[in-house]
Amino acid sequence: MTDAIYPQVRIVPERLLNPETTERLLNLIAAVAGVRRILLNGPRLPATVPYGPAHGTDNPHTLRRTIRVCGADVDLQVHVGYVLLELESRDVIPQIKAACDEVITEFSYSIKEGRFMKTEATLADFAKYGPDADKAVIGMADPRSRQGPVIIQGTK
Repeated sequence: MTDAIYPQVRIVPERLLNPETTERLLNLIAAVAGVRRILLNGPRLPATVPYGPAHGTDNPHTLRRTIRVCGADVDLQVHVGYVLLELESRDVIPQIKAACDEVITEFSYSIKEGRFMKTEATLADFAKYGPDADKAVIGMADPRSRQGPVIIQGTK
């Protein structure tokens, strides 16, 4: 379970972020000391067509790309609508705001502080990871995904 003592921040841009913008933003945020977890959320970009006459065929979506964050390749599986961050302390929020100001220049965004990640294991977490799951992945389970979360080590 996530400890309730860690502050959480949600970055909500006015528009969905393209892969290039997401890559730049994540690299700047990951460089900030004190960021514990980063979670991307938005509309899913499936690798195959999930329904309809083309069900099961490849989905050649232009926004489903591999981005490079902290030297690791990450398959972008969502069109990023907002970014959730779990921080060590509130002191790094101005650095995160500066990173957002540098990257998100074409439109506005907001940074909200609150509780956005789950603090206790859900049924989906239990079914996906079992009773002895790593406490850092609680609330990050996608029940439809056949793979676990992507874990990237920060630069600091």
